[in-house]
Amino acid sequence: MKFTLKNQFGALALIFLLFSCNESGSERPLGVYDTGILIMNEGAFGANDGEVFHFDPVTGTAKVNVFEAENNRPFAGLLEDMVLEEDRLYLVANTGKVEIVNPGDFKSRGAVIGDLNQPRSLATSRGKLFISDYGPYDASFKTPDSYVAVVIGLDGGTVKKKIKVSNKPEDLFTSGKYVFVAGSEGGKIEIIDADTETLTKTIDVEGKPVQFFEQRGDLWVYSYDSEKIYFQSFHRENLTKKEFRELPLSKATGRIALGEDDRIYILTSTGWPNYNDGIAVVSIYDSTLIPSWKTGSGFYGLGYDKDRKEIYVSNSKGFQGNGEVAIFSKAGVAVKKLEVGRGPSGFMFR
Repeated sequence: MKFTLKNQFGALALIFLLFSCNESGSERPLGVYDTGILIMNEGAFGANDGEVFHFDPVTGTAKVNVFEAENNRPFAGLLEDMVLEEDRLYLVANTGKVEIVNPGDFKSRGAVIGDLNQPRSLATSRGKLFISDYGPYDASFKTPDSYVAVVIGLDGGTVKKKIKVSNKPEDLFTSGKYVFVAGSEGGKIEIIDADTETLTKTIDVEGKPVQFFEQRGDLWVYSYDSEKIYFQSFHRENLTKKEFRELPLSKATGRIALGEDDRIYILTSTGWPNYNDGIAVVSIYDSTLIPSWKTGSGFYGLGYDKDRKEIYVSNSKGFQGNGEVAIFSKAGVAVKKLEVGRGPSGFMFR
């Protein structure tokens, strides 16, 4: 998931800082949600009951429905992504909105509501929000009008512009004034100039690109198809391809998590009707390839806690009631299980 990877980098500062700086440069004490683990529960289609839970791994306690508890209203959407940027936490709902909260106390500070269709993720650049969106379905349930929405201001507002991109854009990544877009259905990386709000370059890549991440200072995108997984890095200074990796791994999904020692955990699944699921472990820097580190059914999300060297695996339980999170040690030993909300799909480690 997008939020898991993006915020493993920015959250490292919290390991040694007791205070955070806000946008005015002054310091603020860390809030209750600035530490611990945020669990994203997607919610069930039709019920729109997506929510965020907070888990304290020190005490072993969890707080449910954090958004509703702190704002006296339900989230009321299907939660697709969480993005921590510019001292704001963006909660992206694929039911057509983005809620913006303070990361420390979860109090609302704004929203983007209206003129969105199926938002997937978000990035900030030049004081603007860039929101990837599938766009509306046509009569054949395809999405030929996918776009990246532009909103002026970091606290939300109205959509100023829609930049047309290839079908089904997923993750976004900002590098300087450029916003990289993972065009999953078309196998493209599209690059937007945040100043001019125009598409400036398109790069074809192998597989279905869904997730950007950084390792050893390089920007990579992860892609997959039914039989293989792919990793493509980029020269940020001239927006060209750099290095490429291809590994044999069948039934890979778009769910990944970055572990230690350059390890990458990838969720695999046969899908309906059997849902024979697993977790693979690979590396783009050595020969590591473990196709079945864990196996099971109903796996729905992954996360890696670098502080405690633990792997979090969420299970949707078929969306029949609440889901579950299983925590494993780096060696694969079961540590703990948690009951969470419906459709748990990812984690943010603070």
